[in-house]
Parts: sequence; C-alpha cells; structure tokens
Amino acid sequence: MICVQKEELLHLHMLFIHVKKYYETLTNAEIPTDRYNSLDISPVHIHKNKKCHMEAILVLGEEIVSHLKNESPVDFQPNIPTNVVIES
Repeated sequence: MICVQKEELLHLHMLFIHVKKYYETLTNAEIPTDRYNSLDISPVHIHKNKKCHMEAILVLGEEIVSHLKNESPVDFQPNIPTNVVIES
C-alpha cells in the first residue's frame, strides 16, 4: 500500500483540474463532470479528508479519460520555436 500525504493529494487534485481546463481551452469542448461535481469537493477544500480527495481525483480522472476516449484526436501542433535544435 502506498502512503500519500494529504498535501500531495491536494496538488494532484489541482493538477487534474488544470488538465481539464487546459483541454477545454484547447478544444472548446466541455468535459462533462457530473459525478465529480456531485461530490461537492474541490482542491481548495483543505478541511476535507484524504479519502474525499482521493475519491474526487479518481472520479475526475475517470471522467476525463472517458471523454477523451469518445472524442476524435485533436489536431494539436505544439508551439516549438524553429531555432531550437534537438539532439539525439
């Protein structure tokens, strides 16, 4: 069993929220998060226990992945400067 600190869960929870918002910004498509929203918890709810945040992370992750599986691939071209040399 892996022991995770509450602070690490809060950071991971916030990261998932950022991933969701970033994807929505890039694609102009909203990821439905009805189950996550019904949990009534966010990364700023530091008074909630670790179990609540873990459940929120798992549910949000599942909803993000579910949405991505059903979407067509995004034609995303990363903004890489042309003067950058990548060595192998």
